[in-house]
Amino acid sequence: MAKLGIHAFCFTPGWEAKNADAELPPLKELGIGVVELPLLRPAEFDAKGTRKAFEKHGMGVTCSLGLPHHLDPTKDLKACTDFLDHALNVAAEAGSKILSGVTFGSIGKTSGAPRTDAEYDAMCMMISHAASTAKSLDLRLGLEPCNRYETHLLNTGQQTVEALNRIGADNTFVHLDTYHMNIEEVSMSQGCQDAGSRLEYIHLSESNRGVPGRGCLKWEDTFAGLKAVDFQGTMTLESFIYVDDDIASGLALWRPVTDQPEDILKVGIPFLIEQAKAAGIPVD
Repeated sequence: MAKLGIHAFCFTPGWEAKNADAELPPLKELGIGVVELPLLRPAEFDAKGTRKAFEKHGMGVTCSLGLPHHLDPTKDLKACTDFLDHALNVAAEAGSKILSGVTFGSIGKTSGAPRTDAEYDAMCMMISHAASTAKSLDLRLGLEPCNRYETHLLNTGQQTVEALNRIGADNTFVHLDTYHMNIEEVSMSQGCQDAGSRLEYIHLSESNRGVPGRGCLKWEDTFAGLKAVDFQGTMTLESFIYVDDDIASGLALWRPVTDQPEDILKVGIPFLIEQAKAAGIPVD
């Protein structure tokens, strides 16, 4: 059975465990069982307080990130693996079972050219090391392909499967995002099917990153694709009502994604639940 999640930037500019009693119950009432928390600065993250808060409210937590822009595995592989090792330990301490996102690169960082063999080799070595660390912590490691304007390394589900096959770690998975798929995939359904059984996590994002159902994304086709692969992972609503300064530029967020921020939850969540039910996907 699939789980319904929400990204923290849908409801807060910065997660703080001390606010959990006010923020988590309304989410749970909407049918949300998982909250994705970005580890943009792992050293500053309150992992123990986060675990305690989510256990108290009976909800799950997942952690995600992109590499800081100053890190580049072709220039300093150890600095990159050290960063990911630390982030993985923080995720485990917070109670997450996964670390996912743009774990292979930096959001909004491109070379202006196709990826090189050297870049691909370094990326795979970095992820191989991170997957080994993740396994020692009983975590799974996800890779989220992004559109061509945010990375030149991995843009499609098929590319990501190929990279994971090369890496060969059995605790890795594909993390798709409908916003990026809408740009890069042949169709939403085909993108899911290309990822196949490796697909364990998906961001459900509207074409303009706003309220699901109020853009031009093909939601029926998206959920048909998830149904076709018997999706059992987490489907997380991702919108950017709030965003951290460290990634705002990389995401190219120059204007509000909606005039009515409350509709992300009030309209978006019921819409996604209804779409999942219509496709025959049970949601826990």
